[in-house]
Amino acid sequence: MFDNIWEKFHRIFIVQKGYKEILAGLQNTIIIALGALVIGILLGVITAVIKILPRKGVLRRILHLAADIYITVIRGTPVVVQLLIAYFGIFAKYRVLDAITVAIYVFGINSGAYVAEIVRAGILAVDKGQMEAGRSLGLSFGTTMLKIILPQAIKNIIPALGNEFITLIKETSVAGFITVTDVTRASRSLAGVHYEAGVIYLVLAAVYLVLVLAATALVNLIEKELRKSDTR
Repeated sequence: MFDNIWEKFHRIFIVQKGYKEILAGLQNTIIIALGALVIGILLGVITAVIKILPRKGVLRRILHLAADIYITVIRGTPVVVQLLIAYFGIFAKYRVLDAITVAIYVFGINSGAYVAEIVRAGILAVDKGQMEAGRSLGLSFGTTMLKIILPQAIKNIIPALGNEFITLIKETSVAGFITVTDVTRASRSLAGVHYEAGVIYLVLAAVYLVLVLAATALVNLIEKELRKSDTR
């Protein structure tokens, strides 16, 4: 299977231009991961703030309950099952969204449940006196949270958010279940055509490794820049 790896690699990816399929799939993988991360962060921050709010009043209790149900259901079911339900169930009759868009939303909603707990932990790590100081200056809860608490919390959770992004990149490998031609499905297609699964999947593993290393380097750079601002 792994005999003459370089020869097989050159024939499949260079001579027969299999790299084009990998690059096309890689583009979809990156689009899904980045889009899902944005949605996940937005949902996560909103959900975390809801869970931080005191449970006073009917509306807040309803929001708390909705947030708890959202986190429990999403974290308690596999993302591939969520993909299948969304694509072949919810959007089966009316194809108003293409497969890539559905994947972005599903991965984003899934990520949001995990980001919510990350952000909530970051907020709780900020000294309670910060909120009290903001309120004593006449700032509303929302303004204090947005301008004082969240900026400090974000610095604390960058590594955890980076790990979530890396997880997202790897989880996109199941997007092919709903017909998305991501880098994994592109590799499976090449393996089916050339019957050289060993070499092709080694390349696939290398692609994911490069993506993860690049994401890790980016997160480390962002964290370093944020830490620099603390010393200025």
